[in-house]
Amino acid sequence: VQLVESGGGLVQPGGSLRLSCAASGLTFSRYDMSWHRQAPGKERELVAIITSAGGLTNYADSVKGRFTIDRDNAKNTVYLQMGSLKPDDTAVYYCRADRPKIEGPYWGQGTQVTVFS
Repeated sequence: VQLVESGGGLVQPGGSLRLSCAASGLTFSRYDMSWHRQAPGKERELVAIITSAGGLTNYADSVKGRFTIDRDNAKNTVYLQMGSLKPDDTAVYYCRADRPKIEGPYWGQGTQVTVFS
């Protein structure tokens, strides 16, 4: 199983980024997919999750209304559209695939997002 994140970078406050996570080696449509982030000196935290069928999503309170998670099962890819970015959003963002109590979780290697003035 391989999860490869992309789309991170440097952005000014108020800006936007779209992260992608391409999955291989698994039946993507069967997995719940999520984005997590870890800032320096802090624990990794859940940012957003989308169920295997794509019908349900959930977000951390800190990103509600600013971030959107979606998936394309035909492309084995999950996305995180990030808007109105703040310096507090600076972190390494990780993609995760999970079938609770069945298989996983699997993690990507992460992509750095830096929001600076």
